Amino acid sequence: MTIHWCGTGLSAIPGLRRLIQADQPVTVWNRTRDKAQAAVGDLTDDIHAFDPDALAAALAPGDVVVSMLPADWHVPLAKLAIDKGAHFVSSSYIAPEMRVLDQRARAAGVALVNELGLDPGIDHLMAHWLMADYRASGAHNPENDFSFTSYCGGIPKIPNAFRYKFSWSPLGVLKALRSPSRSIREFSELNVQRPWDALGRYDAPLPTPETFEVYPNRDSLPFLAEYGFEPGWKVRDFVRGTLRLNGWAAAWSDIFTEIETLQGPEGEARLREMSARLWRDNAYGPDDPDRVVLCVALHVRRAGETVYHKTYTMDAWGDARGTAMARLVSIPVSLAVEAVLNREIPAGVSAAPRDPKLINRFMDQVDRLAQHLQVVDHT
Repeated sequence: MTIHWCGTGLSAIPGLRRLIQADQPVTVWNRTRDKAQAAVGDLTDDIHAFDPDALAAALAPGDVVVSMLPADWHVPLAKLAIDKGAHFVSSSYIAPEMRVLDQRARAAGVALVNELGLDPGIDHLMAHWLMADYRASGAHNPENDFSFTSYCGGIPKIPNAFRYKFSWSPLGVLKALRSPSRSIREFSELNVQRPWDALGRYDAPLPTPETFEVYPNRDSLPFLAEYGFEPGWKVRDFVRGTLRLNGWAAAWSDIFTEIETLQGPEGEARLREMSARLWRDNAYGPDDPDRVVLCVALHVRRAGETVYHKTYTMDAWGDARGTAMARLVSIPVSLAVEAVLNREIPAGVSAAPRDPKLINRFMDQVDRLAQHLQVVDHT
């Protein structure tokens, strides 16, 4: 059994190093071998230039392929894993092309585990914990209505005038600002074409309460079923979104205005120009600590009265261990690899587990990774 870890970018290293230091048999694959050597060469010499054919030749039944490469590699590597009787793990969202591999993976007896990093990942674990806690609370009633919010953001620990800093190319962030979202607000589906059209305020119940700007992202509605919301439940609010420092929208207003006008090849070229400028002016320096804030809340009411209301909160920042983002993305990936090897995750395509034993184990590790982790009871 070998773990084939593909990709040694900024968010991959702590989890990779953790597996190697635990004496797991790990083969490292990276598009640039020198970068992988710099990242983990002090721990292993089993480092190779990433090549799909070479990886295919090395794969054996029961191995695990970890993809920390760009998202367009995930499905091809998952298919390769199925063909070789190997498992697959990534931190990324489950694409439709990944989801359709479920039956093939089940037939092959292999697990394709996704959405087990930070967001998606730790946020899912928090949501599953809250839902299980609610079901055990004795508060359930057909007349209850539910408000669920999940907000996560990577932000600078020391705020700057731009209210944001970049760990890697800003191009992905700029493109995401052009993406629509779907959520539920006040019992109605909310469809938003641009994040700034649904900007709101969120008062985070951290040890020192703090207010952030938030907006919905992607499509929240599929996660109703993922988190165990039943079809007949009355859902007042349901949103998975992004969290930013106060003042973010004002600092980015000119960017929003210009993005709205960009179209075609010229628009793409202009986005790349904007990305280069933003990277030059607002990239993290070597000594700039990052910060990650994550708050997942479930508020249940009956006839206007609160019957359950808890928020799972996390606040983490860069320290001597490196960036908060890197450890919170990649160490959950390494935990997923171990769970797969222990046969604790069933065959097929899945996201972060609902198994209480795994949730507790993973969150115990998160508690060590973050400077603050707490369930706040508002009742």
